[in-house]
Amino acid sequence: MLEQELKTLVRDVPDFPQPGIVFKDITPILQHPEICQQVVEEFAKRLANVEFDVIAGIESRGFLFGLMLANYMNKPFIPIRKQGKLPHKTVSESYKLEYGQATIEIHEDAIPSGARVLIHDDLLATGGTVVAASKLIEKVGGEVAGFCFLINLEFLQASGRLDRFSTNVISLLTYA
Repeated sequence: MLEQELKTLVRDVPDFPQPGIVFKDITPILQHPEICQQVVEEFAKRLANVEFDVIAGIESRGFLFGLMLANYMNKPFIPIRKQGKLPHKTVSESYKLEYGQATIEIHEDAIPSGARVLIHDDLLATGGTVVAASKLIEKVGGEVAGFCFLINLEFLQASGRLDRFSTNVISLLTYA
């Protein structure tokens, strides 16, 4: 079963990036191309009934499976990056992290007006990053069609923060 294989590969890194945080490291998964392919296929299967035009991935780990999924599903991929990393005119959104503050950006012309956007990131924790990404999608004229995550830290109860944008929330691993 894919979920069990993924759980054995995800590495807990205590006290990263600061004391008290247990970081879920997905990089060991990337050493197994066959499992990466299964992840993409499972995402595609679970997204079969979700209508969307574009996949937006959040820097940086949202790029990994987000781009693979976009290619697999023949959809355009849009990067949402940390402030100052995109070369063209951008729109930005600041937000609070579990352990600080950050700003993300998207190119102002990245998404056609009215496009339905699936937002992908590796992990849903408190929801701050993905809420900021959702606001960016709306600022540039898109509509959030749903979300997909490799991991949902359900015990942090962030899913409810996403309902304002979409109730289509898919995750392959859940930590209760």
